[in-house]
Amino acid sequence: MSGTVIQEDLTVQGNMTAKDGSISISGKVTGDIDSKSIDILSAGNVKGRISAGDVKISGSLEGSVKCASLTLGEKSDVKADIAAETMTMSSGAKIKGQVETRGG
Repeated sequence: MSGTVIQEDLTVQGNMTAKDGSISISGKVTGDIDSKSIDILSAGNVKGRISAGDVKISGSLEGSVKCASLTLGEKSDVKADIAAETMTMSSGAKIKGQVETRGG
């Protein structure tokens, strides 16, 4: 599995696709992201739609999430509608939006 890293000093505007890879984000992304795995690190900021098998958020997201597994870190700030099979949320994580989990 290949990995793409968006560093803290990088701003990306546009959609990204990495069907068989992973994307780690410390910078800013405005656009939709479709990947096997997405990790928004503590300095990361995403505005857009996220679709992946595995999503971990420690930074901020504004938009929507559709995934199999979602993990929210203690400093995550999510303003999004969420559709996930499973979700794990640390104490201190913030969510504003609709949440739908299906179990699994």
